[in-house]
Amino acid sequence: MADIQFALFDTAIGRCGIAWADRGIVAIQLPLPSEAQTRGRLKQRYQALTEAPPPAPVQAAIDRMIALMNGQPIDLADIDLDLTDSPDFNREVYAIAREIPPGKTLTYGDIAKRLGGVELSRNVGQAMGQNPCPIIVPCHRVLAAGGKPGGFSANGGVETKLKMLAIEGAYVNHTPSLFD
Repeated sequence: MADIQFALFDTAIGRCGIAWADRGIVAIQLPLPSEAQTRGRLKQRYQALTEAPPPAPVQAAIDRMIALMNGQPIDLADIDLDLTDSPDFNREVYAIAREIPPGKTLTYGDIAKRLGGVELSRNVGQAMGQNPCPIIVPCHRVLAAGGKPGGFSANGGVETKLKMLAIEGAYVNHTPSLFD
């Protein structure tokens, strides 16, 4: 992939990163403990990366993500993504996830059934763990069986997922244990 640019932006969950190419957004980086780490993770993914002011469509996507993370029920399904680096199965999973409205959830099993069978649940979970564009592809809205939070590979793990869901007003069947 040639000529990828990126910018950082502030949200209610912290400073995020966004990377784009000619055909759309290629990555969203959820906040890491420092701005340098967030920037570094993007540069790790894409070596030929330059920081730049976002063009109008990317800035519009940023503004909508900020609004969503501020609790506005904004639908991001029409934002152009360039997921050509993702496997076909993952792109199918992401397309279903993008249909989940703010404040609602599906389980890995729900998505697996739509793709051909509940036995694909683990594969759905793996695809979500490889999601290059969290927030726009709302992997935080995909839960484990029984409405439990399941995993989340972003910094802060399940706590970040639960915070994002709480901002959106989604119900999660999760009572923290002594060890959470």
